Amino acid sequence: MSEEWFDLVNEAGERVGRARRSECHGNPKLLHQAVHVFVVNAVGQLFLQKRSLRKDTQPGKWDTSVGGHVDAGEEPMAATRRELSEELGVAEGKPAFLYQYLWRCPFESELIRSYGFLHEGPFRLQAEEIDEGRFWTPQEIERNLGHGVFTDNFEYEWPRAKAALFPVP
Repeated sequence: MSEEWFDLVNEAGERVGRARRSECHGNPKLLHQAVHVFVVNAVGQLFLQKRSLRKDTQPGKWDTSVGGHVDAGEEPMAATRRELSEELGVAEGKPAFLYQYLWRCPFESELIRSYGFLHEGPFRLQAEEIDEGRFWTPQEIERNLGHGVFTDNFEYEWPRAKAALFPVP
């Protein structure tokens, strides 16, 4: 299998080059794109996925409903739909753009675009990526923050996602 290529972008999301996945995941100077989808059901619960124990980063931790990289030459919305189909088996519907932000950690930097999506399931989980998935209430998420249950990126993003998905009246 050939290695994935990503577009390198500036902080405005403009393409400025290309690099291999292995280069991007070892050099935080190489800003590349990713998408997150927050799948919410009609009763206000958020579907989270438990990352496979075989993943190279954050194995066995709970994370956004769907997450993935934007491939070289791909538009973020196309990547969002592709990832929804691959990870959850959902091919219909259009996610709604929520916000974007920069995620920086010691080994990579990503421009992340996050989307909301209303869906009740059932889902067909991608076995190579996801060990399990379930709906969580916002209160359950809050109780488990800071206890090593969630990925670092999810914990960082949660306040922004919570405000966008579950606004206080």
